[in-house]
Amino acid sequence: MRNNKNIDIISAQEAVKKLFNSLSITLTNETPERFVNMIRDFTQYQNVSNKEIAKSVQKTFKIDNYTKSKNMVLTKNIETFSLCEHHIALMYNMKISIAYVPQNFVLGLSKIVRAVGMICKRLQLQEKIGNDIIEVMSILTKSLDVAVHIKAKHSCITARGANNFPTETITTNFAGIFSQDNTTKKLFLNSVSTD
Repeated sequence: MRNNKNIDIISAQEAVKKLFNSLSITLTNETPERFVNMIRDFTQYQNVSNKEIAKSVQKTFKIDNYTKSKNMVLTKNIETFSLCEHHIALMYNMKISIAYVPQNFVLGLSKIVRAVGMICKRLQLQEKIGNDIIEVMSILTKSLDVAVHIKAKHSCITARGANNFPTETITTNFAGIFSQDNTTKKLFLNSVSTD
C-alpha cells in the first residue's frame, strides 16, 4: 500500500545533484541517494487515501451498552513528525492527542498510533493532519464524535525565517459532540493540557 508507484530513483538522484549544483553546493557521492531515500521514507503514504489507511489498520471490537454513557476514549501524546508541504521543512516534537466517543465499536489502541504515523508520512500541514485523523477515526470507529489536539515545532520557524526556537504551534480539530457541546470540548482540552 505504500507509495511505490512510478518512482524513478535514478532521475530523482540526478535532480538532487542538479539542485545542489545550481546552488554551488558540492555533495558527497552518497548524498543524493541518501537524500532521495529520506524523502521517500518521509512521504511513503503521500498517494495513499485516508480510506486506504483506515482499511489497512482496521481492528475494532464490538461493545454493548457503551454508547448511552457517552464516555470519551482518549489516546494522548502520540509522538511523531512530518514534513511541511510549504518548505519541505520538518514539523517535529509533535505530540498528538485523539479522543472519540464510541458508537458500538472501539478501536485497537495501537491502530490509532499506526494510523497517525501513516497520515504524517506525507507532505502535510498541521491543520490538515487533524482533519485527516478525524476522517480516518470516523471511518474506523463509525463515530462522528472525534477531537484532535496537535502541538509541534516547525523548523521553518525555529531554524529559518523568524529563527525563534521556543515557538510551538497548537491546532485543534473537532467533530460531532466535541464541536457542539462545550462541556465535552472542555473535558477534552483539560485532559490534553495537563502537561
